[in-house]
Amino acid sequence: MNASDKGTSRRNGATAVHSLNQFVFTVPKLDDAKRFYTEFGLDVRPGNGRIDLYSFGHPHCWGSIVEAPGRKKLQYLSFGAYEQDYDTLLRQLDRLRIERVAPHPLSDRGGAWVRDPDGNFVQIVVAPKVSPDGPPSRAPLAPHPEGRGAAPPRSAASRVHPRRLSHVLLFSSNVPRSVKFYSDALGLRLSDQSGELIAFMHGAHASDHHMLAFAKSDGPGYHHSSWDVASIDEVGIGMDHMIASGYVRGWGVGRHVIGSNYFAYVQDPWGSFAEYSYDIDFIPADVDWKPGDYPPEDSFYVWGPPPPDYFIVNQEISA
Repeated sequence: MNASDKGTSRRNGATAVHSLNQFVFTVPKLDDAKRFYTEFGLDVRPGNGRIDLYSFGHPHCWGSIVEAPGRKKLQYLSFGAYEQDYDTLLRQLDRLRIERVAPHPLSDRGGAWVRDPDGNFVQIVVAPKVSPDGPPSRAPLAPHPEGRGAAPPRSAASRVHPRRLSHVLLFSSNVPRSVKFYSDALGLRLSDQSGELIAFMHGAHASDHHMLAFAKSDGPGYHHSSWDVASIDEVGIGMDHMIASGYVRGWGVGRHVIGSNYFAYVQDPWGSFAEYSYDIDFIPADVDWKPGDYPPEDSFYVWGPPPPDYFIVNQEISA
């Protein structure tokens, strides 16, 4: 029985994609990408001029990175839809007079293709649901004898392996315009925002608090991918390993207000980030989440170190 048959991950009457299916971007040196994401804890599978990113124990390919000259650049986002919703989604695009475009040259050429208001390629394709159907599970607390401490020994700390992709955050030249496009065209729903600076969107058919987010910039760009882990210990252990591996720039450990998750961001070799994320809010298919509009001081974090000045730099348009 697939997710659409269960009834628990489908919202009646909603014309919407169900998952962020995949992200694709290009980098000048593929070896740098392979090393970074291997150390980050993903199952990195080399291909012909590209690497594919899997999480260990999960069959889905969450992202692909392709070698190409020039600076890092987002190439496209792919969103998955239920088969019974696909034609309705395409008719919705037609009603909105959103022009269909040729498939991105790096793609497998399936599905329907459009461009968002910032010019990003967007694919809509029939695919299995990979956004969660329920709140993320938590790693059980390790038993410990009475009279002994509960913390695991550092010497026994194992490598962190994220369980799945949670979301992607993009830079946008106009955040409200991006929210409107992805709401009207793909059926994503606004979760929360902070004025016109940042906005977070979830899936109508059950998802994390956000599968896609936007931050204000002078132009488009890819800011980070976020990866679900099983405990706050894994957030910290993962960040510690990345620092020991030479990736010393980042932000965290801390906790977000919007989304509620614990986080640690690690800067990649191109100036964007990969995030270890634990315990993000979950929005079921049958819940009408009331979006909040948070003041700027609440848009980043509850606690943690202040974000570094390079955290909000859009490397795809900066000099």
